[in-house]
Order: sequence, then structure tokens, then C-alpha cells
Amino acid sequence: MNSSLPIHETFQQTLQGEGYWAGTPVDFIRLAGCPVRCPWCDTGYAEGGIGLPRRMMTFEELLGELKSPRVVISGGEPFLHSQLPGLIEVLEAAGKMVAIETSGAFWQEISARTWVTLSPKQHVSPRYPVHPQMWKRANEIKLVVETGLELEFYAPYLPPETMIPVFLQPEWTQRDRALPIILDLLQQFPQYRLSVQLHKYLQIP
Repeated sequence: MNSSLPIHETFQQTLQGEGYWAGTPVDFIRLAGCPVRCPWCDTGYAEGGIGLPRRMMTFEELLGELKSPRVVISGGEPFLHSQLPGLIEVLEAAGKMVAIETSGAFWQEISARTWVTLSPKQHVSPRYPVHPQMWKRANEIKLVVETGLELEFYAPYLPPETMIPVFLQPEWTQRDRALPIILDLLQQFPQYRLSVQLHKYLQIP
């Protein structure tokens, strides 16, 4: 089994800034590579990731860099990598609580203990729809909102009886416009919650 992965960056002893676990101490592993090309990508993959720094790291090397009990695997797109289940197995065996942030466009079976944050991008990248299994597997859903139409787009996948927490998050560069839209949507859909990018307001990684 291949036990190494292409890494964009790692950083330690920061806070989760978004969604259900906002404010929780975490370490981050950002895997390299993503074809979805979200226009607001904060790791440079809007243009396919050309020229971004990459290094190969083994599972053991990654584990050795971690300082916090909780680790978030993001990207890029983590589910692109066939090594992902193996990395999760190593981290959880070491007692780490593992969370993954994904667009949901790709699917693999992973540990049932792993927390999955689904942030769908199908509305901006129709070539990469959410895999049907991911709607069932997700522990939380985070919608990045610019216009408010995002909620209408994903409404068929978010039945009123869903028990999965749904977060509405202003797109950072449009936050002054998007936040009032979200506050209005929350009055219409009080079962949803606001997510702000806490780490950006605190100016931490």
C-alpha cells in the first residue's frame, strides 16, 4: 500500500474556523490537488493548482507533525487520493479525532468515526456534482453563499426533516453583501445555522 501523500501544507495548534466545530483546537493537513476549481479557493486551486508547492510525506511523517487531539484533512480535495482511508486509519489508531472537508465530488469508504464536512460546489462547477453517497455520509453540510440562490439550488438535497446540521457561510470576499442575505434566509429556515470564517477574523491560519 502506498503510504505517502502529496501535501500542500500542514499547520498546527490553530482553531477550526468554520461549521460545527468552530473554535475547537485543531491541526490541519492540506492535501495537494483539486480539479473542481472553485472561484474563491483559498489554497490556489481556482486555476488548477499550477505551480503550488508540493511535497510527498508519509503517514508517519504527517502523524509526527501533529500537536492537537483533533486533525482536519482538507485540500485540495481529500477524496481524490486512494491513500486517504489508510491515512485516517493511522491517525485514528494514534488516538486522533479526524475530520475531512470535501466538495463531495468523489467517493471512498472511510472510517465511520471520521467527521465529514460536505461543502458542495456543484452550483459553480457542474462537472463535479456531489456523489449521491456523500449526502448520506456527511456529518454536516456547509453552503458557501454569495447570492442566496445556493440554498434554492441545493434544496432538493436538503429535505426539511434532515437531521444533518446545515451551515450557511458568507463567501469571504463578498461577505458584506452575503451576510445580510444569510440572516434573512435564517429567518425563513431557522433549522439552519450561520458559519463565519472565525480564523480569518482572528487572523490565524
